Amino acid sequence: MCRFLNIERSLVYYHLNKEDSTSSNEELIITKHIKNIFKRSRNNYGTRKIKKELDKLEYKISRRRISRIMKENSLVSNYTVA
Repeated sequence: MCRFLNIERSLVYYHLNKEDSTSSNEELIITKHIKNIFKRSRNNYGTRKIKKELDKLEYKISRRRISRIMKENSLVSNYTVA
């Protein structure tokens, strides 16, 4: 197919793997919610409680993703669970 269209194979894979702007927009919205929840809790909520709050807003997000977003934005809880 690439030979017929006279395009490089890498170009096809680049466009297939390119991240959509909708997912980056969704990531910004989720980050905004996480920051808001974290600030409302006066820096006390960790990933578990933030996940519960996001579940109330009907966002299905893993704790791992919440943790990654918190690390990227330097959000550290005052309390830790052992």
